Amino acid sequence: MTDFHFDLHATDGAARTGVLHTGRGDIRTPAFMPVGTAATVKAMMPESVRETGADIILGNTYHLMLRPGAERVAKLGGLHKFAGWERPILTDSGGFQVMSLAKLRKITEEGVRFQSHVDGATFFMSPERSMEIQRLLGSDIQMVLDECPAFGGTEAVIEKSLAMTLRWAKRSKEAFGEQPGRGCFGIVQGGTFAHLRERSALGLKEIGFDGYAVGGLAVGEPQEMMFETLDFTVPHLPADRPRYLMGVGKPSDIVGAVLRGIDMFDCVLPTRSGRNAQAFTWNGTLNLRNARHAEDPGPIDENCRCPACRKFSRAYLHHTVKAQEIIASMLLTWHNLTFYQDLMAGLRGAIAEGRLKEYAAGLPFIAAAHEPADGEPNSGPK
Repeated sequence: MTDFHFDLHATDGAARTGVLHTGRGDIRTPAFMPVGTAATVKAMMPESVRETGADIILGNTYHLMLRPGAERVAKLGGLHKFAGWERPILTDSGGFQVMSLAKLRKITEEGVRFQSHVDGATFFMSPERSMEIQRLLGSDIQMVLDECPAFGGTEAVIEKSLAMTLRWAKRSKEAFGEQPGRGCFGIVQGGTFAHLRERSALGLKEIGFDGYAVGGLAVGEPQEMMFETLDFTVPHLPADRPRYLMGVGKPSDIVGAVLRGIDMFDCVLPTRSGRNAQAFTWNGTLNLRNARHAEDPGPIDENCRCPACRKFSRAYLHHTVKAQEIIASMLLTWHNLTFYQDLMAGLRGAIAEGRLKEYAAGLPFIAAAHEPADGEPNSGPK
């Protein structure tokens, strides 16, 4: 069994590239984790996800505890076997979903009592129960249970929530115990208040975690505010542990966060966009519903290695989208995940060669982020 540890291979300014070693395989960083919320990356087969270049996927404690149930997954051999994915899996603790999806919820020091958004059944989630569920699932990276206050809360509200999150983090770490080859990550909260982010990071370091996530961002704040928060948060995180920005994000978000020292990302955007006829390109996004693509014989990107680009035209993709054929979601999701993994590979290579700022400045989609979302044909990054 490989010990859970992080090897830093190169730095370029604040950016880093390395390898996170787990008992189920290595994760190259910076890494993007496709989201498999309910034990499936939507519209993708597990082997197809791997072909895009993904080293790890994400599952969700909240959704899996509701259905099919953690005990059932454990009885059937664990999440890896259940989902047909033998490489590493990170599980979110479920805290964000409890706060955002549950019909009714009551938060106490012990945990959160809530009603399922699926059928209204009542559940109780404590730090100990969250970690128990993640252990039953067999996840390789387990997140502490945290309280996730809404964006825009007052300093007093955020400070009170942060204190609860630190207490829950300690209980989560104690419940995690010793699991060879697996890691437990703390979650830095504190809103957009610099002194609260520092307090959170220092408190988590005192407890001691295998990795540190930055939570409470990508929840409605402008990109500039997110980057500013990272600027005053990341320096307080240990250099010898992986840093994970939760729920991010757009390609330009990822590039900006890598420049600020973040190592890991997850987001539903590439898969959700694929199911909604949007394709990411190096010049921005394409809307395959647009009639301009109806007779276009060219691919989304002539240099892309995904099946959507190697075998099919924009005209075909436009047709399948308009006809509401399932293959449209499959192909566009495959393309988007490939784009994201190619972006991560490009960032890793640029950091290793000490040319990240030049690489980032040359990415056409950074400028296109402020233009209409229908990019032109292109041949990828230079």
